[in-house]
Amino acid sequence: MTDPEPSVSQPPSLIFLLGRKDSPVDGVEDYCTFLGQALAKQGVNTRISRVPWFDQGWLRSLWNLWREAAAWQGSWVLIQHTALAWSRHGFPTRVLAVVEILRRRNVRCGIVFHDPRGVSGPRAIDQVRCGCQNWVVRQLHRRTVRSIFADPLNRMCWLKANDSKAFFIPIGANIPESIHTPSPAYADRAKRTVAVFCLSTQPNVYRELDDISSAVRAAAESGLKVRVLFVGRGTAEARDEIARIFRHPSIEVANLGVRSSDEVSRALGESDVMLCVRGPLNPRRGSAIAGIACGLPVIAYEGAAAGTPLERAGIVLVPYQDKAALGCALVQVLRDPSYWKELHSRSIQAQTNCFSWDTIAPALASALDLDAV
Repeated sequence: MTDPEPSVSQPPSLIFLLGRKDSPVDGVEDYCTFLGQALAKQGVNTRISRVPWFDQGWLRSLWNLWREAAAWQGSWVLIQHTALAWSRHGFPTRVLAVVEILRRRNVRCGIVFHDPRGVSGPRAIDQVRCGCQNWVVRQLHRRTVRSIFADPLNRMCWLKANDSKAFFIPIGANIPESIHTPSPAYADRAKRTVAVFCLSTQPNVYRELDDISSAVRAAAESGLKVRVLFVGRGTAEARDEIARIFRHPSIEVANLGVRSSDEVSRALGESDVMLCVRGPLNPRRGSAIAGIACGLPVIAYEGAAAGTPLERAGIVLVPYQDKAALGCALVQVLRDPSYWKELHSRSIQAQTNCFSWDTIAPALASALDLDAV
């Protein structure tokens, strides 16, 4: 999803600069689209541009950026950073050349860190890759005018205290919010719907499905009739495994696969609770924030949610990979209407106060000192 090209007479105040396009859906592009729509209400004109290095090669892409950026002088450019958006194998050093071009074109250059730290692993190459990613993040922060983090700044141990160019701004959901639609007729439904939005790739998907199956079976064995709704990235690919593992007379399974953002919003809005088990919960977990945007209680693994706006939402945290605790939490949410309503209300309040794009957009405009166009 991209915004229309701005007219020549009205140059953009803010350009979102992206790298490689993700597939089948691009969450970073969706972030820019939703944020751009909210900024338009603030009088800020935006557009999306890309450095298509993956398709055109780096030399041609950088040359085209040099020519295009000649018209951006005086505008803000916000680079959207994930390691794989700027590298085939997670070594995103060439994004530093992008920053240098923008600086030479006298562009006000900022960056949004969707990956604020490197991801390590058991192999030596994983540790080298993680070190490279952390080094690039520090270099990008040093060389740009503003840095926007989706994690609280105190989580960035390398940042100086009270760093004047660093700002914490939460991300919003990449689907339309549906908190203003009538809430589900929770007490009147015989069957409860448990939503799962997105799954990981192999081999992690097997662990996730095992955890989800264990929790849902606990709910079914407590006497509840349960419908498990799978939607989003990775769910279609896991269709056979889902059909194999979820076999129970009281459990119904629906697998929608990848759908439009409107369809996802509608599906989540008609659910009762979300299970979010793709690792410990953190403030950049878009699936959980989508659940909050639809007013859902969210059951997730504890990790990095403490001290973040996620604590204000209707989120139930259980110890990581504790399947018994996950099942108990699901049973309690589905069986206790007053508890469900409390969590539902908290998610609505958190969406309005923290995760709405209409709340995020003014915070970003203030961080960049954007004047209305």
